[in-house]
Amino acid sequence: MNSRLYPMAAGNFAIGTGMFVTAGLLPPISADLGVSRPAAGQLMTVFALAYAVLSPLLAALTARMSRRTLLLLALSVFVAGSVLTAVAPTYELVMLTRVVAAAGAAMFTPTSSAVANALTAPERRGRALALVMGGLSVSSAIGVPLGTWLGGTAGWRATLWMVVGLGLVGLVGVAALVPEVRIPVSGRLRDRFEPLRDRGVLAVMVTQLLVFSAGFSAYTYIGSLFDLPLPALLWAWGLGGVVGNLLGGRLTDAYGPRRMILVGLGSSVAFLALIPVANLAMPVALAWGFLWGATGWLIAPAQQFRTVTAVPGNVPIGLGLLSSAQYFGLFVAGLAGGAALEAYGRTGVVVVSVALGVLALAFTLLTYRAPAKVGVPAG
Repeated sequence: MNSRLYPMAAGNFAIGTGMFVTAGLLPPISADLGVSRPAAGQLMTVFALAYAVLSPLLAALTARMSRRTLLLLALSVFVAGSVLTAVAPTYELVMLTRVVAAAGAAMFTPTSSAVANALTAPERRGRALALVMGGLSVSSAIGVPLGTWLGGTAGWRATLWMVVGLGLVGLVGVAALVPEVRIPVSGRLRDRFEPLRDRGVLAVMVTQLLVFSAGFSAYTYIGSLFDLPLPALLWAWGLGGVVGNLLGGRLTDAYGPRRMILVGLGSSVAFLALIPVANLAMPVALAWGFLWGATGWLIAPAQQFRTVTAVPGNVPIGLGLLSSAQYFGLFVAGLAGGAALEAYGRTGVVVVSVALGVLALAFTLLTYRAPAKVGVPAG
C-alpha cells in the first residue's frame, strides 16, 4: 500500500482518539467539571454537531487550497482545539473548545479520503480508503483504551495532552510525506449539497446517519451499560474494529459494498441486543466487544466505496457529505442515548440502539438495490 497514505491514517488516529475517548472519560470529566454523566457525554455530541455543520462550510471556503496545505491546516486547528480543551476551566468553555477541534477534524477526515482516492488505482481504492480511515478504528483499539486508562490515573486533561501529541505526529508525517494534490472542487456552498438531489446519494447518507446513530447510542454511554472494567472492553471493541475495517476494505473490493453493508448492519444489530448477556462476565464481554467492533467497522470502507462510485465526478464533495452524515448520526446518538439513560437507565439505551439499528437495516434493504460499479462484482 502507498506509504503516502500512512500520515493521513495517523491524523485520523489522533482525531478518532480525541473524539471517541470521551466515552471512557465520563466519570472523571463529570467529577472535575461538576456535571452529570449524560451532560459530560454531550461533549461528544457537540463535537459531532459542529463537525457535521462545519464540514460543508469549511470545504467551500478552502476549495482553492491544495489538499496538502488543507491537511496541514486542518491538523493544526485540531491540535489547537485540543490544547484549549486541556486547559479550559469550565464545562461551558470545554464545550466551546470542542467546536474548535471539530472544525479541524471536519476539514481533515474527508480531505484525507479524497487524497487517498486520488493517489490510488481504482482496483485498490477499497483498501486505500480502509487504510486511511483505519486510523479511526485503530484509535478505538489503542488510543481510546490508553486514553481511558490515562484519564482514570492522571486525570482526563492528561488524556487531552496525549491527543495533542498524537495530532503533532500526524502533522509532521503529512508535512514530510504527503505530496501536493489538487482536486477540482467547487467553492460554491450550494454545490456542496447538489449530489443530494440524487436519490441514490441521499440514500447512502441516510444509511450512514442511521448506522452511526445506532452504534454510538450505546458506545457513547458504554461506561454506564457495563459493570466490568472499561479499558479492557474498549480495547476488545477497538481491536475488532481494526480487523473489521481491514477485512471490510478487502471484502468490498472482492464482493462489492452492498453485501458488506448488509452483513455488517445485521450482525451489529444482533450484538447490540446482546449487551445484557455480554455484561454477565468479562470473557463474554471481551468476545462480544471484539465481534461487535469487527462487524460494525465492516461497513465503513463499503460506505466510502459506495459514495465514490455514486459521485465519481465529485468525490471530495461526496466524501464530505458522508462525513457530515456520520457526525449527524453521532449527534443523534448522543442525544438519544443520553435521553434514554436519564429516563430508563441502561435498558433504555439498549432498546434505543437496537431500534435505530433495525431502522438502518430496513432502510438499506429497501433503498440499496443497485449493483456496484467500477468493476466490482454486483452485491
